[in-house]
Amino acid sequence: MLRIQRTLPERYSEASRATLLELVRAARDSLGEQLLILGHHYQHDDVMAFADARGDSFGLSRIAADRRDAELIVFCGVHFMAESADILTSDDQAVFLPDLNAGCSMADMADIDAVEDAWAALGEVTDLERVLPITYMNSAAALKAFVGRHGGAVCTSSNANAVLRWALLEGVDGRTRADQVLFVPDQHLGRNTGFDLGYGAEQMAVYDPRRELGGLSAEQAATTPLLLWKGHCSVHQRFRPEHVDTFRAAHPDGMVLIHPECAHEVVVLGDVVGSTDAIIRAVDAAAPGTAIGIATEVHLVNRLAAAHPELDVVCLDPLVCPCSTMARIDLPHLAWLLEALVAGARPNQITVAPQVAAEARLALERMLEIT
Repeated sequence: MLRIQRTLPERYSEASRATLLELVRAARDSLGEQLLILGHHYQHDDVMAFADARGDSFGLSRIAADRRDAELIVFCGVHFMAESADILTSDDQAVFLPDLNAGCSMADMADIDAVEDAWAALGEVTDLERVLPITYMNSAAALKAFVGRHGGAVCTSSNANAVLRWALLEGVDGRTRADQVLFVPDQHLGRNTGFDLGYGAEQMAVYDPRRELGGLSAEQAATTPLLLWKGHCSVHQRFRPEHVDTFRAAHPDGMVLIHPECAHEVVVLGDVVGSTDAIIRAVDAAAPGTAIGIATEVHLVNRLAAAHPELDVVCLDPLVCPCSTMARIDLPHLAWLLEALVAGARPNQITVAPQVAAEARLALERMLEIT
């Protein structure tokens, strides 16, 4: 998706850290209670220091919706997160993203045109009345709307199990809702959840949108229960089994925490597999002196290590690669945006078209009803 972020004036791009911190503080104080700054777990510490609320993407969007007094919502995250906040908040609230280039590579792997083409192709070989699209929260508003329009639901890494159970295993008048699910965009979360629900590898197939019918035979496309979109998280795909092996060799009594966006061969080696919130809870509950290796984004890992000096918390990836798109949200962009808001300007406002928002909200509401 093409997004154009204006070049920052030198006042921000060349300012010292101390100057930027002061600019942000002053602008935040000037805006007062009408401002709400949301900080995703993967953000820089300098940015998180100004967050009024911290959390994952959906949790932060719900916080924004509950804060009806906050007219200006600055989402320090990525584009799809700001879209979700705009969908859930009222017309009296406006959502802003400090840098429009802060996208999500996973979400961009499932653009709406490619998904609609795949849906049409599947319709040539199977009964779409018996197929439900399920999209991970890490997806654009247009994809959430597509899912809402076709009777499906959104899921998070915390509730993917419940949502897929609802789609494929829970009966309606003695019959399941669907024979197949098209799970978009993260193949790894879909596969890990499928195994958790008892599906075998032969009951899952990767749908590659760059190939005719996803690279599948007509029979595969028509009969495979879990069709997994060929998408992934650029951070979580980096973790490998050898990273876990190295940690366990150094810490035989240590604990391994793994995000479910990691590949299945990594997930099966974890002591705890779960969302960012589940990882945080596991660290908070660990006994003093425990060595903990974590397979997730390094900013969160470092923040947990700093918060728990009684533990030995490390990132399992030796190169500790951060989320490069999330990293676009920095002090210069935050200072620029807040000062613009103080001046009455409204740059980088994220707005979702009413029809798209309404259909996306259907998919989100189904998720909430399920969980």
